[in-house]
Amino acid sequence: MESLAGEVKLGDEKQQVNEELLLKQITDLVINQRLLSGKANAEDRVVKFVHPEELKELVDLSLGGSALNHVQILELCKQAVEYSVKTNHPKFLNQLYHACDPVGLAGAWLTEALNTNLHTFEVAPFFLMVECAVLAHLRGFVGWEDGDGIFAPGGSISNMYGIVLARYKKFPEVKTKGVGNIGELVAFTSEESHYSLAKAAHWIGLGTDNLIIVASDSSGKMIPAELENKVVKALEQKKVPFFVNATAGTTVLGAYDPLEPLALVCKKYDVWLHVDAAWGGGALVSQKYRFLMDGIELADSVTWNLHKILGAPLQCSAFLTKHKDKDILNRCNSASATCLFQTDKFYDVRYDIGDKSVQCGRKVDAFKLWLMWKARGDRGLEEMVDNAFECAEYFSRQIAQRSEFRLVLSEPNCTNVCFWYIPHQLRNCQESPEWWEQISKVAPAIKKRMVEKGSLMIGYQPLPHKNLVNFFRLVIPCQPRPTHEDMDFVMDEIERLGCDL
Repeated sequence: MESLAGEVKLGDEKQQVNEELLLKQITDLVINQRLLSGKANAEDRVVKFVHPEELKELVDLSLGGSALNHVQILELCKQAVEYSVKTNHPKFLNQLYHACDPVGLAGAWLTEALNTNLHTFEVAPFFLMVECAVLAHLRGFVGWEDGDGIFAPGGSISNMYGIVLARYKKFPEVKTKGVGNIGELVAFTSEESHYSLAKAAHWIGLGTDNLIIVASDSSGKMIPAELENKVVKALEQKKVPFFVNATAGTTVLGAYDPLEPLALVCKKYDVWLHVDAAWGGGALVSQKYRFLMDGIELADSVTWNLHKILGAPLQCSAFLTKHKDKDILNRCNSASATCLFQTDKFYDVRYDIGDKSVQCGRKVDAFKLWLMWKARGDRGLEEMVDNAFECAEYFSRQIAQRSEFRLVLSEPNCTNVCFWYIPHQLRNCQESPEWWEQISKVAPAIKKRMVEKGSLMIGYQPLPHKNLVNFFRLVIPCQPRPTHEDMDFVMDEIERLGCDL
């Protein structure tokens, strides 16, 4: 790695950590190692992969003993960079998060330095007002003039807020009396939905057997008629439907569930409609692609992860609801701890919003988003989203024209493009079960090669419920800004890595 200006010289083993210098050196490290979005060079490796046991030998992970000196501490930071995945690299296309917006990163650094807790206006006046402003702006994109919300530590917890609030809305007594006398509750979600719904069903005592799975169509969208059939069957069994989770941008196929007909089913049977837009919510800022989420305003609550397509620094997840009647979110979650939420304070205690959260300690997640939004504006973010979608469409068109690839879906959902690579030896063969078994081994083999080479990271998975064997899933971000050249590289590199399989 490059040497850093102001580095402490080796030789003084008792040199204490110079804290101000260390912070400056870490900033230099981030810049010099091209860790900012859009700064990585094409020849840079996405990852320098080593196996877990090997990493234990390369880095002293132990704690205890004597304090390390400045040089040793800085060296550990350099090792952290060396052996970490460079998510800012344009060829890191592996997950539903990517590089973070550099202005957002500045905001994240500042909030870490100020190190406050977002529960009361008393200790976080500026950041608390920022969170309120950001939540209102996000609700505006959903189509709600009013409502409520909270920033949560990730989409899984935001989804859990939705299911808990839905239960409280229907049975407010559950907060004090428990679930013993309210009947057998059931919730519904698509077979393509995020696994966090199953975890939420377990954590809140619903039980995973009472999370009813609804079939999806060939493109991965929940089928409204199938939902209604499941609700009717549950009612016939004397169960109590209370919650439906729709997905806007499913994890693998990127599908957007049809919200308007799903909302009609929910209204007919008095069921709460929650929309998990953790991945696909970025379409809301685009006039061109907002149609994918038509009907979102009919939902009761929404999860939106701004650290995904839009590229806010991890983590940045908003739970939004249109319900504000009698301060329902606060009543659902509050404990009214007198050490924090005294009612006789000298300022307007309506801004002590922390009791809406299930947490006590809560990080400042809204400020980094607010700062990058200030720097980009609605139009700037819209242009970034449009470019990501356009690159997905371009990639899909190019894949369709190359005989060595096959699309899982003829057109991309969201910015997900799913496809198989067909090695030369398996082309123009009878597509028997044995052939598909061989195809299932291709993506894992190529993934191993690309990670060991460090040239590219892209995910793969099967979908057994649709009888689909392992295929690649390309997910295209806003940060760093993707180009057609990046898309061409992905196709060409997979061909290079897999041509001899």
